[in-house]
Amino acid sequence: MRLFGFAGWSGSGKTTLIDRLVPRFTSRGLTVSLVKHAHHEFDIDQPGKDSFLHREAGCEEVLITSSARWALMHELHGAKELSVDEAIARISPCDLLLIEGFKTAPIPKLEIYRRSLGKPLLHPDDPHILAIASDGALTTLLPHFEIDDVDDISAFVLQHSRVL
Repeated sequence: MRLFGFAGWSGSGKTTLIDRLVPRFTSRGLTVSLVKHAHHEFDIDQPGKDSFLHREAGCEEVLITSSARWALMHELHGAKELSVDEAIARISPCDLLLIEGFKTAPIPKLEIYRRSLGKPLLHPDDPHILAIASDGALTTLLPHFEIDDVDDISAFVLQHSRVL
């Protein structure tokens, strides 16, 4: 299994870029999975559904399965959130595991940067950022890609992903 991350401020375009890269990887016959870090409380369930009611009643985990997919929801009940390593350990084996978020994780990463957000670049403080994709020119010693250059970015990701 190989691993590569994407870091950037909220609204920088990480998800959009990843969604454009995944078909390039799968067209090569790779199985791709993703771990996404959310900085806020989220819920994939819907109030009133059985699984929601089971969690609300106190179940620590609820696994929902059908002929199309399955999902496992785990309630933390105040425990600390998963580290990137703990999240990776829960993923089924695949060829390429993409990590979205986890800005400070010590994994090879591409920084997604948009000047219009008014936020600082992450790479000066993160030696694990190997390149930057942005919507404009930057002064940097790191490799730089236009954010829409999915062909070159996908090649870079495959070349620099880390074997687990």
